[in-house]
Amino acid sequence: MTSLTARAPGPPVGRVVTGYLDHLTVERGLAANTISSYRRDLRRYTAFLEAAGVRGFGEVGESDVAAFLVALRTGDEEHPPLSASSAARAVVAVRGLHRFALLDGLVPDDVAAEVRPPTPDRRLPKAVTVEQVEALLAAAGEGEGPRPVRDRALLEVLYGTGARISEAVGLDVDDLDAGAGVVRLAGKGGKHRVVPVGSYAVRAVQDYLVRARPALATGRSVRGALFLNSRGGRLSRQSAWAVLRTAAERAGLAELADLSPHTLRHSFATHLLDGGADVRVVQELLGHASVTTTQVYTLVTVDRLREVYATSHPRALR
Repeated sequence: MTSLTARAPGPPVGRVVTGYLDHLTVERGLAANTISSYRRDLRRYTAFLEAAGVRGFGEVGESDVAAFLVALRTGDEEHPPLSASSAARAVVAVRGLHRFALLDGLVPDDVAAEVRPPTPDRRLPKAVTVEQVEALLAAAGEGEGPRPVRDRALLEVLYGTGARISEAVGLDVDDLDAGAGVVRLAGKGGKHRVVPVGSYAVRAVQDYLVRARPALATGRSVRGALFLNSRGGRLSRQSAWAVLRTAAERAGLAELADLSPHTLRHSFATHLLDGGADVRVVQELLGHASVTTTQVYTLVTVDRLREVYATSHPRALR
């Protein structure tokens, strides 16, 4: 399994692993959970090399690293096969180990440099149908008092703008320009963007500002915050999650286990693309730095096109 080229034995594998973990802990200052994951993956790597007869770190060849990746994916009597993402994490740890050994002068070359981690399976964003969104919005506004009015406005903003939950709860009253039909969102990395907001969301927010926010506001209210909690403070992300869960239960959608505030963002993007929006426009609306991040939503719409084709075209059935 090892390289056919004669290689100097070098230091014991276990000693190099210990040195690398110390380096990550002391010099890199990685979190305890991260160190624990690296230690677990590298312990398995060490056992794999020992079983292959490798004792010195200098004896490890590229074929050994590649074989370890294969072993991760196929599993054995003691280990189940790992998913692409879990195997990739282990390979990253191994690559870091070999890079450390090279920079520390323990080996003359980095035999793991060309062994690439497997690409994790692309997880398509979850989106709900337009009808399900409408049921959620209607259910959020059910009931008496200011909170249902606020909850309807919050979900209308999430779906109507594609905002992240942190962006929505971070809104101030002045961020919404109802006349122009736009809202200013504070995105990741302190980047701001101005996006259109639909008439339904505008009306819901205006209704909330007139009928509900004054009732929620107190002398201790956060100055300018748009969405307030029952104590007058800014609504938290956790409370926003609770709003959606409650609306889902009322709408009979509790079976949607993956339903979250981010689902409304995914649905916003998917429904726009289904309606013919250009992917670069959706990129700007979502605040994605790269259009490739947004293009994952096109896979969702392609799946939808396949469904329509399969059920509608006379020659689609096989």
